[in-house]
Amino acid sequence: MIDIDPNTDGLPGIEQLRVIVGAAMTVGLILAVLALIISAVVWGYGANSSNPHLASRGKVGVLVSCGAAIICGASVTLVNFFWNVGQSV
Repeated sequence: MIDIDPNTDGLPGIEQLRVIVGAAMTVGLILAVLALIISAVVWGYGANSSNPHLASRGKVGVLVSCGAAIICGASVTLVNFFWNVGQSV
């Protein structure tokens, strides 16, 4: 039986890579919030100007930005979950 766990100090630069990934997650969350704000403004403008196409685009933008925020925020948990599932196979 082989039991292999992730090695956190096997390669140089692992800690810097963690910092870079954390920064990328932060940038992703900030961009998701920005997209949510812009999409909500577009949705509101489209609804108030009787422009159903613009309102629809705003709704889609709100949903996509919320989905992106969920994926960015839950990415570590999702990877850990599937790692544990893979280890139990």
